[in-house]
Amino acid sequence: MKKILALLLTLALVFTLAACGGKEDNSLTVTEGKLTMATNAEFPPYEYYEGDKVIGIDAEVAALIAEKLDLELEIVDVAFDSIIPGVQQGKYDMGMAGMTVTDERKEKVNFSDSYAKGVQVVIVKADSDIKTLDDVNGKKVGVQQGTTGDIYASDTVENGGYGEENVTKYENGALAVEGLKNGKVDCVIIDNEPAKAYVAANEGLTILDTEYANEDYAICFSKKNDELQKKVNDALKELIADGSLQKVVDKYIKAD
Repeated sequence: MKKILALLLTLALVFTLAACGGKEDNSLTVTEGKLTMATNAEFPPYEYYEGDKVIGIDAEVAALIAEKLDLELEIVDVAFDSIIPGVQQGKYDMGMAGMTVTDERKEKVNFSDSYAKGVQVVIVKADSDIKTLDDVNGKKVGVQQGTTGDIYASDTVENGGYGEENVTKYENGALAVEGLKNGKVDCVIIDNEPAKAYVAANEGLTILDTEYANEDYAICFSKKNDELQKKVNDALKELIADGSLQKVVDKYIKAD
C-alpha cells in the first residue's frame, strides 16, 4: 500500500512540474506583460527616429495592438535582415518593419493579415539617362540589404531582376541614397513612402513614374507562437473596422 501511495505521489509531482513547464513554454510573449517588437528604424514614415524615440505608422499601430492585448510595447531597433532570425530564436515577439510577405519568408516565420500596401520604386538623379525600368538593365543598383528590393533586383534578368553582380547592398536606405548621390550607384530601388521622404530631403533626386513591384506588408511571428499571431490578427481586424488604423496611416501619408 505504501509503495502504491509513493508511486501516486511521484506521478502527481511529475504532472505538476510538467504543467508548470508547459505554462512557461507557452507564454504569450517573451517578457511577461510586454510586447517586444523588432524593427529597423530607417524606413520613414513606417519607422524612424524623432529625437531618441522611434515613431511612425508601425510604431503607432503596434502601440494600439499592445493596448488591446493589455501589454506594454517595447520597440527594439535592429538591422533589417536580423529581424526574422531574432523572431525565430525567440528574442522578439514579432517583427514589424514595413515587411513584405514572400514565400521565402513564410518558410521561416508566420505572418499576420496584411495591414498596408507597399510599392517598390526607383530613385534616380534628375538628370539621369534612366527613364524606364528597362533602362536600369546593366546599371549599378543600390538597395537596402535583406529587403524585397534587394531580393527582386538581385534576381536574374530572366526573372525580372538586374543580376546580383550589378547590385550594391547597403545597411539602410539612407546609405543607399548617399551612394546614388556620390555616383557609386546609378539608382536605388526602395519602397515608395521612404523614397518620397528621401527625395524630399535630397535636392536633385526624383522617382521614376513606373512602379517596380506591388506588395503586402504584414507582421511576422515565430511559427511556435500561433496564439500571439491570432490575438494580433483579432486586434488588427478591430483597428481596421473602427478606422483607427487608417487614421494612423493618414497622419503620416498625405493623399497626393
